[in-house]
Amino acid sequence: MNYRSLKSSNLTKITTLGELKAAGYESRSIKQELRDNLIQRIKDKEVVFPGIWGYEDTVIPDVERAILSMHHINLLGLRGQAKTRIARLMVNLLDEYIPFVAGSELNDDPLEPLSRYALDLIAEKGDDTPIAWLHRNDRYTEKLATPDVSVADLIGDVDPIKAATLKLPYSDERTIHFGLIPRSHRCIFVINELPDLQARIQVSLFNILQEGDIQIRGFKLRLPLDIQFVFTANPEDYTNRGSIVTPLKDRIDSQIVTHYPKSIEIGKKITMQEAVVKTEQKGMVKTNDIIADLIEQIALEARESEYVDAKSGVSARMTISAYENLLSAAERRALLNGEKDTYVRIADLYGVVPAICGKVELVYEGEVEGPVIVAQNLIGKAIRNQFLQYFPNPEKAKKDKRGNPYKKITDWFGDGNTMDILNDLTNRDYEARLRTIDGLDDVVDQFQSRLSKPEKLFMMEFALHGLAEHSLVGKKAMDTGQSFKDLLGSMFSPGSKFGEDDEEEDEDDDRY
Repeated sequence: MNYRSLKSSNLTKITTLGELKAAGYESRSIKQELRDNLIQRIKDKEVVFPGIWGYEDTVIPDVERAILSMHHINLLGLRGQAKTRIARLMVNLLDEYIPFVAGSELNDDPLEPLSRYALDLIAEKGDDTPIAWLHRNDRYTEKLATPDVSVADLIGDVDPIKAATLKLPYSDERTIHFGLIPRSHRCIFVINELPDLQARIQVSLFNILQEGDIQIRGFKLRLPLDIQFVFTANPEDYTNRGSIVTPLKDRIDSQIVTHYPKSIEIGKKITMQEAVVKTEQKGMVKTNDIIADLIEQIALEARESEYVDAKSGVSARMTISAYENLLSAAERRALLNGEKDTYVRIADLYGVVPAICGKVELVYEGEVEGPVIVAQNLIGKAIRNQFLQYFPNPEKAKKDKRGNPYKKITDWFGDGNTMDILNDLTNRDYEARLRTIDGLDDVVDQFQSRLSKPEKLFMMEFALHGLAEHSLVGKKAMDTGQSFKDLLGSMFSPGSKFGEDDEEEDEDDDRY
């Protein structure tokens, strides 16, 4: 009988050690198991880490090489870079079921038992030793490194209650209560945020990683634990909370550096995959690719912003939360106005400010500006950059011999007209206000034709915000929305970048 060819339903019918031997079972380490199954996946052209985008040519090949090398792995990167997700997906490379000695707390391999319990049971019952089966989903253990983690939690300690119950002296190894790591024998064990683990606790991992033995309260146990360790960590200079001690780092075979999405398209894939869109929102809120691009552009701007702490990073969770907030802003507006459906607006983009404020760490200058102001500036920069993907650069348009396409719009505001685009306008009022502005619909018709009515209104609002970010129209944030008006000629500063501090603007005012 070929053990490897048996289906899971037939495997789990095996209940004794004798039957297991008859089926042709052979012991195999977890690292060998991961390696063999990865080789088969690669040969079959299967996706090994589904749902992980942007790492196809960088991180994933490194992880696969580490598994083929049978290495312990450290995933090093800023927050929100799918480190834990990768570790959890490694479970899919395990066999669906493996046998273990029934009742064993260390998942003892029936042919290579470790614990005193399993050794005694096999010695007593031989081929009649009962066998149980462990599913791959139960072979994953994850521990977040926190300051209160102790050696007893990870390795184990003498249990006086167990000693009293079994009437054993403390010198008997059966009084030991094993910690998470021994109980993860033949499993994947993940420690998240490794630098946060106190140095003295990190030291306790040395022998487990290298020599395979553990020490508990004077007991020196030769337990060749079979564990695939995966660690995750932020760069050591991320915070002052701690670092990985050098000898431990030396024992981790492969350190793999992760990164943020390198393009807006990859970022969108991640956001759309992870965002939780409610059933009601799917039917009520119509969206488009431009607004999704703007969400990703905000993240790119934040990662480049002088106000945001680059060492802490900007998590992909920010764009996910922002997209969810965007849809909720549109849904709330429709509910307030008693409308059955609505189309996203640029105004909804300002509803994602709470998601930005909660996901970025600011440097001192950013704290002085205030998180809300920084978030609004990031949204403005995103609009400014994305505007150029759909409309001509306003600076070049001024010099266009065919005429400036934005002149009618600026002239309308120059005549003293103002326009308030409120967050919760009804669809009818929203359309009426946008169409009131001379030249706005002409610009959209000229550069973005063949649009449906909701799409055209969206592009009209987008164009209005874009012109404001390029200093052709004045814009002021209100509690209820945005107010647009003429930008006085004395305040035109074509070469300036959005986001200059107020002191510089005040100096310009004084100069003129």
